[in-house]
Amino acid sequence: MDLSNLRPAEGSRQSNDFRKGRGHGSGNGKTAGKGHKGQKARSGAPRPGFEGGQMPLYRRLPKRGFKNRNTKEIVGINVSALNRFEDGTEVTIVTLVESGLVSNPRDGVKILGNGELTKKLTVRVTAVSEGAKAKIEAAGGTVE
Repeated sequence: MDLSNLRPAEGSRQSNDFRKGRGHGSGNGKTAGKGHKGQKARSGAPRPGFEGGQMPLYRRLPKRGFKNRNTKEIVGINVSALNRFEDGTEVTIVTLVESGLVSNPRDGVKILGNGELTKKLTVRVTAVSEGAKAKIEAAGGTVE
């Protein structure tokens, strides 16, 4: 088997131009796959989440607080963690992932000012706190 022979499993792909309810010879005629009678066989069947008039689950559970849909998940790293890099290294999000400091950078990486830095580094990340910037520059590095 090689890439030129790859195919989806038999029966797993269905075309979108399938015509339901076009006679019993089509294999999906008469009731068109909806079974016999009942609410789900009719047009205007209930929407997803409808529980037959019972108070639905999404309305029974309490809602608290405010969910900001525009929030960003920024990963924080302390200055002391940057000591693992060699002198003169350019620290970017890619190098942080390669070194194992960050596994999933999500929306960005911010350097925080906890700890001491002894190496001269060039730091290029999403954000840097004031304290971290001061420590990096005091060690002879730069922040971009």
